[in-house]
Amino acid sequence: VQLQASGGGSVQFGGSLRLSCAASGLSISDYGMGWFRQAPGKEREFVAGINWNGGSIGYGDSVKGRFTISRDNAKSAGYLEMGNLKWDDTAVYYCAAVRGSRDYTKVRNWDHWGQGTQVTVSS
Repeated sequence: VQLQASGGGSVQFGGSLRLSCAASGLSISDYGMGWFRQAPGKEREFVAGINWNGGSIGYGDSVKGRFTISRDNAKSAGYLEMGNLKWDDTAVYYCAAVRGSRDYTKVRNWDHWGQGTQVTVSS
């Protein structure tokens, strides 16, 4: 199983960025997908999660109204659209996959993780 996160980079305060997560080695339609982030010196934080068919979506409080998670099972991919980016959004962003229904907000509940992509919000 491999999850490949991409699309990170440097973006201006208030700007937008789109992250992608390419999944291989698994039948992605059997898995929920999610995004977490981790800033230096901080714990990994739940950002967003989406169930296998997109019928259930959840967001962390700090990104509600600014970020949108989506997926395309035909492409074995997940996405995170990030808007109105703030300084505190600077972090390494990780995509993850989990089989079955669990509490998406808990790091320990996820089965597979990608390598992370750096997002830096700058002036």
